[in-house]
Amino acid sequence: MMNMFKTTLNKILLYVACTSLAFAISSCDPSEFGDINDNPNSTTVPITSALLTNAISQMDELSNTAASYAQYVAETQYPGVSLYDNVFGTFGNHSGPLYDLQNIINNNTDPATAEKVLVDGSNNNQIAVARIMKTWYFMYETDQFGDIPYSQALIGEAQPAYDTQESIYEGMFKELDEAVKQFDGGLAAKGDILFGGNITKWKKFANTLRLILALRVSDVKPDQGKTQFNAALNADGGVIESNSDNVTLNYPGGGFNNPWFNTYNGRKDWAISDVIANTLAGLGDPRLNSYGQPNSSGAVVPVPYGVTRDEVIAYTNAHPDFSFVMAQKFRNDNSPFVFLSASHAYLARAEAAQRGWTGENATTMYNAGIKTAWEQWQVFNQDAYDAYIAKAEVSLASGNPLEKIGTQRWIAFYPDGHQGWAEWRRTGFPALTPTPNATNTSKQIPRRYRYPTTEPNLNKPNYDAAAQRIGGDTQETKVWWDK
Repeated sequence: MMNMFKTTLNKILLYVACTSLAFAISSCDPSEFGDINDNPNSTTVPITSALLTNAISQMDELSNTAASYAQYVAETQYPGVSLYDNVFGTFGNHSGPLYDLQNIINNNTDPATAEKVLVDGSNNNQIAVARIMKTWYFMYETDQFGDIPYSQALIGEAQPAYDTQESIYEGMFKELDEAVKQFDGGLAAKGDILFGGNITKWKKFANTLRLILALRVSDVKPDQGKTQFNAALNADGGVIESNSDNVTLNYPGGGFNNPWFNTYNGRKDWAISDVIANTLAGLGDPRLNSYGQPNSSGAVVPVPYGVTRDEVIAYTNAHPDFSFVMAQKFRNDNSPFVFLSASHAYLARAEAAQRGWTGENATTMYNAGIKTAWEQWQVFNQDAYDAYIAKAEVSLASGNPLEKIGTQRWIAFYPDGHQGWAEWRRTGFPALTPTPNATNTSKQIPRRYRYPTTEPNLNKPNYDAAAQRIGGDTQETKVWWDK
């Protein structure tokens, strides 16, 4: 790829040189120089399997900012995020994994390269995988900001327009639907470090992701949500129903480490918050000892959420055995990390059933969601589980079923702040209390990230239009589905 870029650059420079000498030379065409800058021993066709590996390897980008807004984590030394200081996001994925995924699609679509990249899988299979992964990245990005560059984001447009979040969601539903149908019986995509070329698991990933997206629009377009949810539930390949099919990235360690290992590799800036820890303790939920690192006495010691620097320093000095996020076995350098699970799928199905979207039994789905979560976090015990789901605070037999389902979904997404924050914004469950030490104007938990600081300079007309359309580029502005 670098040789291709150098060749293009050289020809551009030749063109500029020709233009500059226009008065001295009657004609000068860069094409007359032929391929003297081309390296005959290199290829201008990228290795698409390497692009796929690189794109998948970056899906583990953590956001402790979002995890702080979801009140999963607390800062131990430098509070700011949990006090709601201004946070500007980034469109960095556009030039990273999204760019790689688009290149996979381009090279498998272009007649000039489609045959050459068949060594890395059938064209259809490579494109389908890339479309699913693109949707994964765009979901995270649009849920952070709202309107973002989407339709013009990866076509070389220097100043791409911002699409409405409503149209982006329509595009993501379309991508997932068509991707599942696009898989063929040819060679599976190579470079697949997520599922090792297992196409059925890719379909389950796509369909389960579609369930999550369908519920996101439940308040703004419930009919669309219901239609998309049922389509995903009945799509080819089905949805994730077993932890063996979870979307799990297995880290070998060494240079490719679990992201939470890297978080604590030389630093200890984050801890499990008292909000999630106290919720689990209050329910008698055994996931507590997996979600936080027990100290030498076997106790999880959370850090208070949203306190001032002086207060948190005093607390951590008095409690040097405070609990890191997750027990050690879940954040070793080679510990696997789960992005989408059977628990997420079952709990989504519980909510859909409770809303009357499906004919499934909400309690059956809900209980299965809790069971598979306990199994995933290695705390399942039949007697303890039976007692837990029978508790008044947990059982759907009393109280507000949607609140209980929403709370369990918030618990199950831990420590993925992106998903937990999104679900809290959509449902309001659990009832999270803003820190009294908030530094933002509204004193409320932020509803979105502000656009990247570079956008007003590099893409001002489109930035201005998007900011005006959404009601202002502030942390308090709600994204489209957050009503």
